[in-house]
Amino acid sequence: MPTSYARISLQGVYRVVAGIVSPVGDDYGKQGLVASKHRLAMARLALQSSDWVSVDDWESQQADWTETVVTMRYHYNRIAAQYHNSKNLPTSSDAPQLKLLCGADIMDTFKVPDLWRDDHVEEVVGRFGLVCVSRGSLQPDRAIHESDLLSRHQQNVFLVREWVHNEISATEVRRALRRGQSVKYLLPDSVIDYIKEHNLYTHNSETKNKDVKLRPLTKQTIQD
Repeated sequence: MPTSYARISLQGVYRVVAGIVSPVGDDYGKQGLVASKHRLAMARLALQSSDWVSVDDWESQQADWTETVVTMRYHYNRIAAQYHNSKNLPTSSDAPQLKLLCGADIMDTFKVPDLWRDDHVEEVVGRFGLVCVSRGSLQPDRAIHESDLLSRHQQNVFLVREWVHNEISATEVRRALRRGQSVKYLLPDSVIDYIKEHNLYTHNSETKNKDVKLRPLTKQTIQD
C-alpha cells in the first residue's frame, strides 16, 4: 500500500518530503497476487530513478497479513524516532506526518462488511490522514458524505482530482500480460524484462487464490 509522509504543504497545507511503497504480504489472499519477492523486486526496479520514493519490505515480511493501520504505526514510529534522534530537532509544527495515499477505489472498500475494522479506519483517517486520488467515475467526496466516520474526520481527507483522466490500472496491465499483449510504455522496460524472465502474470498465476477469501475477512480480531 503506497504511503507518504509529509512536512508542511499538500494543496497549500503540506509539503511532501518522501514516499514509501509498502507491498502487502503474501497471505493477503487476493486472486492473482504474485509472491512478495517478485513484487518487491519490480517496485524497486520501477523506482530506481526516484530520489524520494522508496520501497519498504517490512509489511511483506511479516508472518501473517498485516492490517494497514499496523503498517502505518510501524512507519510512523520509525520516522518519528529518526527525527527525534537527529541533531536538529524539528518544532512540533515542522515534525513529519504520515498519510495514506490511495485511489478512490480504496476509499470505497471502507464500506465493505468485515473488510476493515471501524476502529482501524478511525485511526487511519483520524490520527494519520488520507490522501485520495480520483479514479474514473468514482466519487470520493460521495464516500465521505455517506460515511459518518469519514465525515467526522473530513478535515484529514485530502482529495486530489486528476483532470487528465488515466484509465490505466494494474488489473488492465495484468490482463494484457495474460493475453500476451504488449505493455510497452505502460511499465518501465526493466520491469517488463523482469516479468518475462520470471514468467509472471500468466493465465495460471492469475488463478492463484481464486477460491480463497481475503485474509481480512478471516483473520481473528487481535488485541492492539
